[in-house]
Amino acid sequence: MVSAAAPTSTPSGTTGSSVPTATSSAASIDEAATAGRAALVGYLPCGFPSVPGSVDAVRAMVAGGVDVVELGMPYSDPVMDGPVIQRAADVALRGGVRIRDLFTSIEALRAGADAEGGSRSVPVLVMSYWAPVLAYGVDAFARDLAAAGGAGLITPDLVPDEAGDWLGASERHDLERVFLVAPSSTPDRLVSTAQACRGWTYAASTMGVTGVRAAVGAGAEELVARTRAAGAHRVCVGLGVSTAEQAGEVASYADGVIVGSAFVRALEAGGPAELERVAAQLSAGVRGAPRRAFAESEVRGDAEPSEEPAP
Repeated sequence: MVSAAAPTSTPSGTTGSSVPTATSSAASIDEAATAGRAALVGYLPCGFPSVPGSVDAVRAMVAGGVDVVELGMPYSDPVMDGPVIQRAADVALRGGVRIRDLFTSIEALRAGADAEGGSRSVPVLVMSYWAPVLAYGVDAFARDLAAAGGAGLITPDLVPDEAGDWLGASERHDLERVFLVAPSSTPDRLVSTAQACRGWTYAASTMGVTGVRAAVGAGAEELVARTRAAGAHRVCVGLGVSTAEQAGEVASYADGVIVGSAFVRALEAGGPAELERVAAQLSAGVRGAPRRAFAESEVRGDAEPSEEPAP
């Protein structure tokens, strides 16, 4: 069900590089846009409830309609993670999960998709704090991620001006790189982040940790517009999305809707079956959302966005 083959040409990022490959997350986001909708991006931690169990969980999430997978590396000092993801990460760490398990999990997902044949191709990005990557070795991590068939890496605590080693390694091994912006990001920071991303930009909808919220951050739509104006070609929104209604709201203005805690909570509560059910609900919310078309002047705030009918 999940195909995570490594990119065979440069993924399209924010600086006008070549057309993305069919196995890059950028290509999946573009494919969704061509269909008149946003992409659904789903996060799960590797090793929860076990390494094989997390592989099964990813397959269930994709069966429910997820377009891009974020496979997280559990970490002992998760500054951005809320209680749901921290609890799952603790289980994974107590179970002995290691970075190598990320690569074997991606390989297993790719092998399963190849064996099924004709199934929907879904790229897998790793999401990790920087310390584990640094400890493993930046170039070695990039090499092994690409060899396993991973699409790239999301680095929530690494800023572009401190990412020289990763910028070089991702270029050498043809991997996507996704950095984060937040409502507090300055115009200069938005520009530097948009230029450094290779694939898409992660917009954190609110300041604080991950988790289920009653509403998505009020500044999320403005942040997406500011990030696009800074040069980002694709902007996906995360932190706080947990219901079909919230997913549809974000899908109306963002290129992708990122869901994490709601998926982990579903897996914790009812296993892969419940996870697939929740994924299907969120997918329906994304697919049913009316898309807003933004002209260049509208991104600058000169006009109100217009509505386009849902496909």
